[in-house]
Amino acid sequence: MEQPIATLVQRNRELTILNAIAHQLNGSAELSAALAVALEQITAHFDLQTGWIWLLDEESGKSYLAAARNLPPALADDPRSMEGDCYCLHTFRKGDLQGAANVNAVVCSRLDGRTVGTAGLRHHTSVPLYAQKKKLGMLNVVSSDWQELTAEDLRLLETVGDMIGIAIERARLFEQSAELGAVEERNRLAREIHDILGQGQAAVLMQLEAMDALFEAGAKREKLRRILSQLMAMVRANLEEVRRSVSDMRAASLEGRSLEEALEGLASSGTGPDVEVEIVGARPLPSRVEVGLYRIAQEALANAWQHANAQRVRLELEIAPAAATLRIADDGRGFAPDQLSGERFGLVGLNERTRLLGGRLDVVSKPGQGTRIAAVIPLEADGGN
Repeated sequence: MEQPIATLVQRNRELTILNAIAHQLNGSAELSAALAVALEQITAHFDLQTGWIWLLDEESGKSYLAAARNLPPALADDPRSMEGDCYCLHTFRKGDLQGAANVNAVVCSRLDGRTVGTAGLRHHTSVPLYAQKKKLGMLNVVSSDWQELTAEDLRLLETVGDMIGIAIERARLFEQSAELGAVEERNRLAREIHDILGQGQAAVLMQLEAMDALFEAGAKREKLRRILSQLMAMVRANLEEVRRSVSDMRAASLEGRSLEEALEGLASSGTGPDVEVEIVGARPLPSRVEVGLYRIAQEALANAWQHANAQRVRLELEIAPAAATLRIADDGRGFAPDQLSGERFGLVGLNERTRLLGGRLDVVSKPGQGTRIAAVIPLEADGGN
Protein backbone atom coordinates (compact mmCIF):
# COMPACT_ATOMS: atom_id res chain seq x y z
CA MET A 1 0.00 0.00 0.00
CA GLU A 2 2.82 2.40 0.87
CA GLN A 3 4.51 1.95 -2.51
CA PRO A 4 1.44 2.95 -4.60
CA ILE A 5 0.90 5.99 -2.34
CA ALA A 6 4.54 7.05 -2.72
CA THR A 7 4.26 6.62 -6.48
CA LEU A 8 1.07 8.70 -6.53
CA VAL A 9 2.76 11.46 -4.52
CA GLN A 10 5.73 11.42 -6.90
CA ARG A 11 3.50 11.60 -9.99
CA ASN A 12 1.49 14.44 -8.46
CA ARG A 13 4.73 16.35 -7.78
CA GLU A 14 5.84 15.84 -11.37
CA LEU A 15 2.49 17.03 -12.73
CA THR A 16 2.61 20.10 -10.48
CA ILE A 17 6.09 21.01 -11.75
CA LEU A 18 5.19 20.44 -15.41
CA ASN A 19 1.97 22.41 -15.06
CA ALA A 20 3.78 25.37 -13.47
CA ILE A 21 6.48 25.41 -16.16
CA ALA A 22 3.94 25.00 -18.97
CA HIS A 23 1.91 27.89 -17.56
CA GLN A 24 4.94 30.17 -17.54
CA LEU A 25 6.12 29.12 -21.00
CA ASN A 26 2.66 29.74 -22.45
CA GLY A 27 2.57 33.19 -20.90
CA SER A 28 5.07 34.72 -23.33
CA ALA A 29 5.63 34.39 -27.06
CA GLU A 30 8.92 36.34 -26.81
CA LEU A 31 11.82 33.89 -26.76
CA SER A 32 14.14 35.45 -24.17
CA ALA A 33 11.26 36.00 -21.73
CA ALA A 34 10.02 32.41 -22.18
CA LEU A 35 13.48 30.97 -21.49
CA ALA A 36 13.97 33.20 -18.45
CA VAL A 37 10.73 32.05 -16.80
CA ALA A 38 11.53 28.43 -17.67
CA LEU A 39 14.86 28.69 -15.83
CA GLU A 40 13.18 30.38 -12.87
CA GLN A 41 10.63 27.57 -12.57
CA ILE A 42 13.19 24.79 -13.04
CA THR A 43 15.61 26.08 -10.41
CA ALA A 44 12.76 26.73 -7.97
CA HIS A 45 10.98 23.37 -8.31
CA PHE A 46 14.14 21.26 -8.40
CA ASP A 47 15.73 23.29 -5.59
CA LEU A 48 18.72 24.14 -7.78
CA GLN A 49 21.07 27.09 -7.66
CA THR A 50 22.06 27.92 -11.20
CA GLY A 51 20.98 27.29 -14.76
CA TRP A 52 21.69 28.46 -18.28
CA ILE A 53 20.44 27.72 -21.77
CA TRP A 54 22.48 27.50 -24.96
CA LEU A 55 20.82 27.83 -28.34
CA LEU A 56 22.21 27.18 -31.81
CA ASP A 57 21.81 30.03 -34.28
CA GLU A 58 19.42 28.93 -37.02
CA GLU A 59 21.61 30.26 -39.83
CA SER A 60 25.22 29.86 -38.67
CA GLY A 61 24.77 26.96 -36.27
CA LYS A 62 26.99 28.72 -33.71
CA SER A 63 26.04 28.44 -30.05
CA TYR A 64 25.12 31.45 -27.94
CA LEU A 65 24.00 32.00 -24.36
CA ALA A 66 20.24 32.58 -24.65
CA ALA A 67 19.34 32.80 -20.94
CA ALA A 68 20.99 32.42 -17.55
CA ARG A 69 20.02 32.45 -13.89
CA ASN A 70 22.42 33.09 -11.00
CA LEU A 71 25.64 32.51 -12.92
CA PRO A 72 28.67 32.32 -10.59
CA PRO A 73 30.89 35.43 -10.70
CA ALA A 74 33.61 33.60 -12.64
CA LEU A 75 31.18 33.28 -15.56
CA ALA A 76 28.90 36.29 -15.03
CA ASP A 77 31.80 38.75 -14.87
CA ASP A 78 33.59 37.27 -17.87
CA PRO A 79 31.26 37.15 -20.90
CA ARG A 80 34.06 35.71 -23.03
CA SER A 81 33.99 32.55 -20.90
CA MET A 82 30.43 31.95 -22.06
CA GLU A 83 31.28 32.02 -25.76
CA GLY A 84 32.03 29.14 -28.11
CA ASP A 85 31.68 25.40 -27.65
CA CYS A 86 32.36 23.38 -24.51
CA TYR A 87 32.41 19.69 -23.63
CA CYS A 88 28.64 19.23 -23.40
CA LEU A 89 27.90 21.29 -26.53
CA HIS A 90 30.56 19.39 -28.48
CA THR A 91 29.02 16.11 -27.34
CA PHE A 92 25.55 17.36 -28.22
CA ARG A 93 26.64 18.36 -31.73
CA LYS A 94 28.10 14.89 -32.29
CA GLY A 95 24.77 13.37 -31.31
CA ASP A 96 26.24 11.37 -28.41
CA LEU A 97 24.17 13.03 -25.69
CA GLN A 98 20.97 11.04 -25.31
CA GLY A 99 18.63 12.39 -22.68
CA ALA A 100 19.84 14.09 -19.51
CA ALA A 101 23.37 13.12 -18.54
CA ASN A 102 23.65 12.80 -14.77
CA VAL A 103 25.47 15.46 -12.79
CA ASN A 104 28.23 13.11 -11.72
CA ALA A 105 29.09 12.39 -15.34
CA VAL A 106 29.54 15.96 -16.61
CA VAL A 107 32.27 18.30 -15.39
CA CYS A 108 31.64 21.84 -16.64
CA SER A 109 34.62 22.64 -18.86
CA ARG A 110 34.02 26.37 -18.34
CA LEU A 111 34.42 26.03 -14.56
CA ASP A 112 37.06 23.32 -14.58
CA GLY A 113 40.38 24.66 -13.30
CA ARG A 114 38.87 27.81 -11.79
CA THR A 115 39.14 28.28 -8.03
CA VAL A 116 37.79 31.80 -7.53
CA GLY A 117 34.24 32.98 -8.13
CA THR A 118 32.75 29.55 -8.88
CA ALA A 119 30.41 29.42 -5.85
CA GLY A 120 31.54 25.80 -5.39
CA LEU A 121 30.09 24.70 -8.73
CA ARG A 122 31.86 22.04 -10.75
CA HIS A 123 29.36 19.63 -12.32
CA HIS A 124 26.05 20.01 -14.10
CA THR A 125 23.28 18.08 -15.75
CA SER A 126 22.92 18.69 -19.49
CA VAL A 127 19.50 18.39 -21.06
CA PRO A 128 19.45 18.47 -24.88
CA LEU A 129 16.76 20.60 -26.52
CA TYR A 130 15.16 19.37 -29.73
CA ALA A 131 12.26 20.21 -32.00
CA GLN A 132 11.49 16.73 -33.32
CA LYS A 133 14.95 15.81 -34.70
CA LYS A 134 16.17 19.38 -35.10
CA LYS A 135 18.89 20.33 -32.63
CA LEU A 136 18.02 23.53 -30.80
CA GLY A 137 20.49 23.77 -27.93
CA MET A 138 21.20 22.73 -24.36
CA LEU A 139 19.84 23.29 -20.86
CA ASN A 140 22.42 23.11 -18.04
CA VAL A 141 21.34 23.09 -14.39
CA VAL A 142 23.47 22.74 -11.27
CA SER A 143 23.70 23.24 -7.51
CA SER A 144 26.85 23.27 -5.39
CA ASP A 145 25.47 20.70 -2.91
CA TRP A 146 23.72 18.60 -5.52
CA GLN A 147 23.53 14.83 -5.08
CA GLU A 148 23.10 12.41 -7.95
CA LEU A 149 19.68 12.85 -9.53
CA THR A 150 17.17 10.06 -9.42
CA ALA A 151 15.94 8.38 -12.59
CA GLU A 152 12.55 10.04 -12.02
CA ASP A 153 14.09 13.51 -11.84
CA LEU A 154 16.14 12.87 -14.96
CA ARG A 155 13.04 11.78 -16.87
CA LEU A 156 11.22 14.83 -15.60
CA LEU A 157 14.04 17.09 -16.80
CA GLU A 158 13.87 15.43 -20.21
CA THR A 159 10.15 16.23 -20.37
CA VAL A 160 10.87 19.82 -19.33
CA GLY A 161 13.47 19.96 -22.11
CA ASP A 162 10.84 18.83 -24.60
CA MET A 163 8.49 21.56 -23.38
CA ILE A 164 11.23 24.18 -23.72
CA GLY A 165 11.96 22.94 -27.25
CA ILE A 166 8.30 23.44 -28.20
CA ALA A 167 8.34 26.92 -26.64
CA ILE A 168 11.49 27.84 -28.59
CA GLU A 169 9.93 26.78 -31.89
CA ARG A 170 6.73 28.64 -31.07
CA ALA A 171 8.64 31.81 -30.18
CA ARG A 172 10.71 31.61 -33.37
CA LEU A 173 7.58 31.16 -35.47
CA PHE A 174 6.08 34.18 -33.70
CA GLU A 175 9.20 36.24 -34.44
CA GLN A 176 9.11 35.18 -38.10
CA SER A 177 5.47 36.21 -38.38
CA ALA A 178 6.31 39.53 -36.72
CA GLU A 179 9.14 40.09 -39.22
CA LEU A 180 6.75 39.28 -42.08
CA GLY A 181 4.29 41.73 -40.58
CA ALA A 182 7.02 44.38 -40.40
CA VAL A 183 7.80 43.89 -44.10
CA GLU A 184 4.13 44.20 -44.96
CA GLU A 185 3.88 47.33 -42.80
CA ARG A 186 6.87 48.93 -44.55
CA ASN A 187 5.29 48.16 -47.92
CA ARG A 188 2.02 49.67 -46.72
CA LEU A 189 3.82 52.82 -45.56
CA ALA A 190 5.63 53.10 -48.88
CA ARG A 191 2.30 52.94 -50.71
CA GLU A 192 0.88 55.45 -48.26
CA ILE A 193 3.68 57.94 -48.92
CA HIS A 194 3.20 57.48 -52.67
CA ASP A 195 -0.54 58.09 -52.34
CA ILE A 196 -0.09 61.12 -50.08
CA LEU A 197 2.38 62.71 -52.48
CA GLY A 198 0.23 61.93 -55.50
CA GLN A 199 -3.00 63.22 -53.99
CA GLY A 200 -1.31 66.25 -52.44
CA GLN A 201 0.35 67.25 -55.71
CA ALA A 202 -2.95 66.88 -57.58
CA ALA A 203 -4.78 69.09 -55.07
CA VAL A 204 -2.02 71.72 -55.11
CA LEU A 205 -2.05 71.73 -58.93
CA MET A 206 -5.81 72.32 -58.98
CA GLN A 207 -5.46 75.27 -56.61
CA LEU A 208 -2.62 76.74 -58.67
CA GLU A 209 -4.70 76.44 -61.85
CA ALA A 210 -7.60 78.17 -60.08
CA MET A 211 -5.30 80.97 -58.95
CA ASP A 212 -3.90 81.35 -62.46
CA ALA A 213 -7.44 81.66 -63.91
CA LEU A 214 -8.44 84.21 -61.26
CA PHE A 215 -5.28 86.17 -61.85
CA GLU A 216 -5.98 86.33 -65.59
CA ALA A 217 -9.55 87.42 -64.85
CA GLY A 218 -8.29 90.27 -62.68
CA ALA A 219 -9.57 88.90 -59.38
CA LYS A 220 -9.17 91.04 -56.29
CA ARG A 221 -5.99 90.72 -54.26
CA GLU A 222 -7.87 89.60 -51.14
CA LYS A 223 -9.43 86.64 -52.96
CA LEU A 224 -6.07 85.56 -54.34
CA ARG A 225 -4.49 85.85 -50.89
CA ARG A 226 -7.27 83.69 -49.40
CA ILE A 227 -6.66 80.95 -51.96
CA LEU A 228 -2.91 81.21 -51.39
CA SER A 229 -3.42 80.76 -47.64
CA GLN A 230 -5.50 77.66 -48.26
CA LEU A 231 -2.84 76.35 -50.61
CA MET A 232 -0.06 76.85 -48.02
CA ALA A 233 -2.10 75.09 -45.33
CA MET A 234 -2.68 72.18 -47.70
CA VAL A 235 1.03 71.88 -48.49
CA ARG A 236 1.93 71.95 -44.77
CA ALA A 237 -0.61 69.23 -43.96
CA ASN A 238 0.69 67.03 -46.78
CA LEU A 239 4.26 67.57 -45.64
CA GLU A 240 3.39 66.54 -42.08
CA GLU A 241 1.73 63.37 -43.33
CA VAL A 242 4.80 62.46 -45.36
CA ARG A 243 7.09 63.17 -42.40
CA ARG A 244 4.97 60.97 -40.14
CA SER A 245 5.04 58.06 -42.57
CA VAL A 246 8.78 58.40 -43.19
CA SER A 247 9.37 58.47 -39.44
CA ASP A 248 7.39 55.25 -39.08
CA MET A 249 9.45 53.60 -41.80
CA ARG A 250 12.69 54.79 -40.24
CA ALA A 251 11.68 53.20 -36.94
CA ALA A 252 11.40 49.80 -38.61
CA SER A 253 14.19 47.29 -38.25
CA LEU A 254 17.65 46.42 -39.49
CA GLU A 255 16.47 45.28 -42.95
CA GLY A 256 16.82 41.58 -42.24
CA ARG A 257 20.36 41.80 -40.84
CA SER A 258 21.47 40.69 -37.39
CA LEU A 259 22.66 43.40 -35.02
CA GLU A 260 26.24 42.19 -35.45
CA GLU A 261 25.97 42.43 -39.24
CA ALA A 262 24.41 45.88 -39.02
CA LEU A 263 27.19 47.18 -36.76
CA GLU A 264 29.84 45.71 -39.04
CA GLY A 265 28.07 47.47 -41.90
CA LEU A 266 28.39 50.79 -40.09
CA ALA A 267 32.09 50.19 -39.60
CA SER A 268 32.71 49.34 -43.26
CA SER A 269 30.53 52.06 -44.78
CA GLY A 270 33.57 53.76 -46.33
CA THR A 271 32.76 57.17 -44.86
CA GLY A 272 33.90 58.71 -41.61
CA PRO A 273 36.66 57.51 -39.30
CA ASP A 274 38.24 54.05 -39.19
CA VAL A 275 36.03 51.93 -36.93
CA GLU A 276 37.18 48.82 -35.07
CA VAL A 277 34.33 46.55 -33.94
CA GLU A 278 34.39 43.88 -31.25
CA ILE A 279 31.32 41.91 -30.21
CA VAL A 280 31.33 39.68 -27.12
CA GLY A 281 28.51 37.28 -26.24
CA ALA A 282 26.62 37.72 -29.50
CA ARG A 283 23.04 36.43 -29.41
CA PRO A 284 19.65 37.54 -30.69
CA LEU A 285 17.99 40.27 -28.63
CA PRO A 286 14.44 41.66 -28.63
CA SER A 287 13.87 43.69 -31.80
CA ARG A 288 13.37 46.99 -29.98
CA VAL A 289 16.70 46.52 -28.17
CA GLU A 290 18.59 45.63 -31.35
CA VAL A 291 17.15 48.60 -33.25
CA GLY A 292 17.83 50.92 -30.30
CA LEU A 293 21.45 49.80 -29.95
CA TYR A 294 21.99 50.15 -33.68
CA ARG A 295 20.58 53.71 -33.67
CA ILE A 296 22.74 54.64 -30.67
CA ALA A 297 25.84 53.35 -32.46
CA GLN A 298 24.83 55.09 -35.67
CA GLU A 299 24.31 58.44 -33.95
CA ALA A 300 27.47 58.17 -31.84
CA LEU A 301 29.59 57.42 -34.92
CA ALA A 302 28.02 60.37 -36.75
CA ASN A 303 28.86 62.62 -33.79
CA ALA A 304 32.44 61.37 -33.70
CA TRP A 305 32.86 62.20 -37.38
CA GLN A 306 30.86 65.40 -37.75
CA HIS A 307 31.56 67.12 -34.42
CA ALA A 308 34.70 65.57 -32.96
CA ASN A 309 36.68 65.14 -36.21
CA ALA A 310 37.74 61.70 -34.96
CA GLN A 311 40.04 59.58 -37.10
CA ARG A 312 39.72 56.31 -35.20
CA VAL A 313 36.80 54.83 -33.25
CA ARG A 314 36.50 51.62 -31.26
CA LEU A 315 33.01 50.15 -30.98
CA GLU A 316 32.45 47.29 -28.53
CA LEU A 317 29.19 45.48 -27.87
CA GLU A 318 29.17 43.17 -24.85
CA ILE A 319 26.05 41.08 -24.26
CA ALA A 320 25.81 39.50 -20.81
CA PRO A 321 22.75 37.74 -19.36
CA ALA A 322 21.64 40.82 -17.42
CA ALA A 323 22.53 43.66 -19.80
CA ALA A 324 23.89 44.69 -23.17
CA THR A 325 26.64 47.32 -23.04
CA LEU A 326 27.60 49.37 -26.08
CA ARG A 327 30.91 51.21 -25.70
CA ILE A 328 32.18 53.73 -28.25
CA ALA A 329 35.53 55.49 -27.85
CA ASP A 330 37.01 58.00 -30.30
CA ASP A 331 40.25 59.97 -30.62
CA GLY A 332 38.49 63.22 -31.50
CA ARG A 333 38.80 66.71 -30.09
CA GLY A 334 36.75 65.91 -26.97
CA PHE A 335 34.87 68.42 -24.87
CA ALA A 336 34.06 69.44 -21.31
CA PRO A 337 30.66 67.84 -20.56
CA ASP A 338 29.81 70.33 -17.81
CA GLN A 339 30.24 73.23 -20.24
CA LEU A 340 27.98 71.90 -22.98
CA SER A 341 24.45 73.02 -23.65
CA GLY A 342 21.94 70.18 -23.78
CA GLU A 343 21.58 70.53 -27.54
CA ARG A 344 25.15 69.88 -28.62
CA PHE A 345 26.99 66.84 -29.90
CA GLY A 346 23.83 64.80 -30.26
CA LEU A 347 23.81 63.92 -26.56
CA VAL A 348 20.10 64.63 -26.33
CA GLY A 349 19.30 61.99 -28.94
CA LEU A 350 21.66 59.44 -27.39
CA ASN A 351 20.23 59.99 -23.92
CA GLU A 352 16.68 59.74 -25.22
CA ARG A 353 17.25 56.49 -27.10
CA THR A 354 19.00 54.94 -24.09
CA ARG A 355 16.29 56.09 -21.68
CA LEU A 356 13.53 54.63 -23.86
CA LEU A 357 15.24 51.23 -23.53
CA GLY A 358 15.33 51.58 -19.74
CA GLY A 359 19.10 52.02 -19.72
CA ARG A 360 21.68 54.60 -18.76
CA LEU A 361 24.21 56.55 -20.80
CA ASP A 362 27.66 57.38 -19.40
CA VAL A 363 29.78 59.99 -21.20
CA VAL A 364 33.43 60.68 -20.38
CA SER A 365 35.34 63.33 -22.32
CA LYS A 366 38.04 65.98 -21.99
CA PRO A 367 39.16 68.59 -24.50
CA GLY A 368 41.86 67.08 -26.69
CA GLN A 369 41.48 63.60 -25.21
CA GLY A 370 38.59 62.10 -27.15
CA THR A 371 35.25 60.83 -25.93
CA ARG A 372 34.04 57.56 -24.41
CA ILE A 373 30.37 56.67 -24.42
CA ALA A 374 28.79 53.63 -22.73
CA ALA A 375 25.11 52.74 -23.13
CA VAL A 376 24.01 50.02 -20.68
CA ILE A 377 20.67 48.40 -21.57
CA PRO A 378 19.04 45.94 -19.13
CA LEU A 379 17.74 42.74 -20.69
CA GLU A 380 14.42 41.23 -19.76
CA ALA A 381 15.91 37.74 -19.86
CA ASP A 382 18.01 38.43 -16.75
CA GLY A 383 16.37 35.59 -14.89
CA GLY A 384 17.67 36.75 -11.53
CA ASN A 385 21.38 36.79 -12.22
